[in-house]
Amino acid sequence: MHFNKILLVFFLAFSTLLFAQKKEVSLEDIWGGEFRQERLQSLQSLNNGQEYVVLERDHNTGETSIEVYNYKTGKKSRTFLSTFNLDSLNSFQSFQFSEDEGKILLSTEVEPIFRRSTRDMVYVYDFQTKKLGKLTDRKVQEASFSPDASKVAYVFENNIYIKDLATGEESQVTTDGEINSIINGVTDWVYEEEFGFVKGFAWNKTGEKIAYLKFDESKVPEFSMDLFGKDLYPTQSVFKYPKAGEANSAVGLYMYDVASASSEEIKLGDYEDFYIPRIKWTQEPMILSVQVLNRHQNKLNLIFVDAKDNSSKVVMTETDEAYVDITDNLTFLEDNSFIWTSEKDGYNHIYHYSKDGKLLDQITSGNWEVTNYYGFDRKSKKIYFQSTENGSVNRDVYSISPNGKNKKRLTSGTGMNAADFSADYSYFINSFTNTTTPAVYTLNNAKDGKVEREILNNKVLLETEAAFQFSPKELSTIAVNGNDLNMWMIKPSDFDASKAYPLLMFQYSGPGSQSVSNSYFGTNDYWYQLLANEGYIIACVDGRGTGFKGAEFKKVTYQDLGNLEVQDQISAAKELGKRDYIDAERIGIWGWSYGGFMSSNAILKGNDVFSMAIAVAPVISWRFYDTIYTERYLRTPQENAAGYDENSPINHVEKLKGDYLLIHGGGDDNVHVQNSMRMVEALVQANKQFDWAIYPDRNHGIYGGNTRLHLYNLMTDFILEKL
Repeated sequence: MHFNKILLVFFLAFSTLLFAQKKEVSLEDIWGGEFRQERLQSLQSLNNGQEYVVLERDHNTGETSIEVYNYKTGKKSRTFLSTFNLDSLNSFQSFQFSEDEGKILLSTEVEPIFRRSTRDMVYVYDFQTKKLGKLTDRKVQEASFSPDASKVAYVFENNIYIKDLATGEESQVTTDGEINSIINGVTDWVYEEEFGFVKGFAWNKTGEKIAYLKFDESKVPEFSMDLFGKDLYPTQSVFKYPKAGEANSAVGLYMYDVASASSEEIKLGDYEDFYIPRIKWTQEPMILSVQVLNRHQNKLNLIFVDAKDNSSKVVMTETDEAYVDITDNLTFLEDNSFIWTSEKDGYNHIYHYSKDGKLLDQITSGNWEVTNYYGFDRKSKKIYFQSTENGSVNRDVYSISPNGKNKKRLTSGTGMNAADFSADYSYFINSFTNTTTPAVYTLNNAKDGKVEREILNNKVLLETEAAFQFSPKELSTIAVNGNDLNMWMIKPSDFDASKAYPLLMFQYSGPGSQSVSNSYFGTNDYWYQLLANEGYIIACVDGRGTGFKGAEFKKVTYQDLGNLEVQDQISAAKELGKRDYIDAERIGIWGWSYGGFMSSNAILKGNDVFSMAIAVAPVISWRFYDTIYTERYLRTPQENAAGYDENSPINHVEKLKGDYLLIHGGGDDNVHVQNSMRMVEALVQANKQFDWAIYPDRNHGIYGGNTRLHLYNLMTDFILEKL
């Protein structure tokens, strides 16, 4: 064969090989689970501190098991429980041990209610007798063992019940529960969504008392949603939803005495309009801690209730000019002194108070944030926490003495580190990720952070991705409006700095949120890779109001949501548009929920910068959103009408110049489709052309069946056509 022909054949073969190596990502790949990361499911330490359990499921048979692993060796010690050996139960979705790990509650047939709440069929398994039995024939909420595991309390149809496991006798703690009127033992919609909890009752350490919350929803306005389903006639979902400025549930705290089977309301003080965002028993069996928050959410009282006589006293008060964040960090030590986190010095830090509420020590300090409080080890006298000391986009795990000395960094990788400690604090399982590393789980010694072994990694995912030749997620900062804002950017894999690319910006921007972090790809990042392959640059900027850079940076948007955050997105787009490789005439923006509120405002207020926007499930007017979230940042509409209206997209529709796509789920119980319908009407009356889509019966997440795939096809086509 002639040399030139040989060369040509070689070149063609090499070109074919290169072409074969570069696979094109598809939406079917993304939503079909091609890039799913392996994780440890339902990881939980056993009491001995030397073993942990994980929930495992056989995807072929559906059988579920709780497997026990040894921390030190990583080897499976035994199977704690498997449905393979249970005749009457094929699988379960979650589990809960009794305190002594002698019994376990298994939840199955889980039926979602709202974001965090479910109704479950619950089974009780006794490891000593090897017997499995139904707790009750009804689906219940928040089943919970008494401390000695002799009883289980649960909620059914807004009433609390107690089941005696030895006798099978069932007693009713409350009788006044009524749908859309009175709720006992679980929270109402707005508490669940905004204070992040559902279970509204707690056993004391001796099992003699149950403290519980009662919500009177009778004066809360009802919201109704049409659900179209598949039947001839649609149905309605009707539930209590307090919109900003409207009546909240009247909440009360009650103490139930198990022996006398009687309840008494606790008088907490002279409060008129308030929340009880947390209750928690202290180390003293008869002392209950209660957090009471005023409606403006800028004053929080920590109250101790003595269950012997149901008296109460304020132990500590936390105030803030803007608002006080609610956390689960309150921890009681053996002497009933307590650990508390606060932003009172400008950054979130750990404090130690006596049982009488006297400040003993500020344990951490500095221009960085404590982002997670893991607990206190009584043996080593160490407090364990996570923080941003190594940069706001990173997280590390630390130990420190209660007096604030001997702080030690226990993680070494630069990125996002998160710990799960053994019950005796001898080990922690660290999950680590950064922009180039999907989740890696390691066993670390809690004393010095030394890595004992690797438990799980995602090298298989990296091997899968290699064929696609994805572009890296580049972290940087951008100087905007006097601040260095965190930013990430994804460029086409064949990026050429001499070309000008269209830019798509993503953001969420809600108070205290973070979209820019040193972490690996999420599902949307694979979609951005698809768009990058089509010749787009994608960027995300965390503007003012977002979290982990101090209270001032976060709370600067107080009473004025949608102003400074939108200015930052517009200014960032302008700055990026000055770069030679970005086409300033082709800049788009998109977001979901708060991000949809932002993207809508951006294309209206920044109509000379953004030529395209997509808003998914957006808040269009904060007057339509709930009391707790909205009033925390804006106060009430009656007090701050301008804060509600001046930055509402509905009042700026005449400014629309570019291409706008509006998307909502028709069954969204959180951000109601009312928002988008009002936006549609305003745009129509302003004679503005736009695109929109409603997904019938879908909630705030807009998923189920092919829904997500359809949604992302819709958005992809819109971007390709309009940007």
